[in-house]
Amino acid sequence: MTDRRLTPHSGRVALSSLRGTREAAFTDGTPAQIIAPLADLLRSPGGARDRQVLLGDAVTVIDRDQGHAFVQAAKDGYCGWVADSAVGPAGPAPTHWVSAPASHLYPERRVQAPALVALPLGARLHVVRADAKWAETAQGFVPAPHVRALADPATDPVAVAESLLGTPYLWGGNSRAGIDCSGLVQAALLACALPCPGDSDLQQAVGTAATGPDRRGDLIFWRGHVAMIVDGARLIHANGHSMSVAYEDTAACIARIAAQTGDAVIARRRITAR
Repeated sequence: MTDRRLTPHSGRVALSSLRGTREAAFTDGTPAQIIAPLADLLRSPGGARDRQVLLGDAVTVIDRDQGHAFVQAAKDGYCGWVADSAVGPAGPAPTHWVSAPASHLYPERRVQAPALVALPLGARLHVVRADAKWAETAQGFVPAPHVRALADPATDPVAVAESLLGTPYLWGGNSRAGIDCSGLVQAALLACALPCPGDSDLQQAVGTAATGPDRRGDLIFWRGHVAMIVDGARLIHANGHSMSVAYEDTAACIARIAAQTGDAVIARRRITAR
């Protein structure tokens, strides 16, 4: 059975790569880009949120219906529907990424100016010029300390996750405005230029099986949940227990989940450094 999340088929139109595997109209798709700061990736037009996509994410548009576009995200292959207003033509290739937990886009080089929009960690920007204070894009100005060149990724996924401590829990969320367990792990790994799928079950294929004592950055999985090891005693995760991104004692967390749901740890994965 194919995984609908990773299958570029809207139910009526599919990418040409699937030709011969199903009955559908086929298309080569249209390269596009997310132009909203943050957009829900939905199961159906106007339906439930599966994940979120960020400003500058490259996507392929496969179908359009009811004011929505069915897309496949280049960063992780995830497929779903986003509002038409969140999708624009493929523009200049991004040069920088938002490395702060969150930032703002301003209409001018002045912090007192009313911010145009909030920008999430991981948003991608085409910077036309920059100095020590501001990075200029076609859409406005971003504080230069909040962005880094794409060629300059973060190096510690745990530190990235820690920058989001206190973020409220949001099912399918991928930003400082709200994030879930797999969204936190994906944001942390992608910030370090490490490939990572969008959901915890898919993330169990990341890296290699972890053996021996826990190491910083190891991923620990339960059914439907993932956390990241901080050190020999603690983990960090976006969780429904505290409804936030929080530290938790690893042994206590394992015991708590077992007592509440009966679920045991099902996998541990070690991330290979760049």
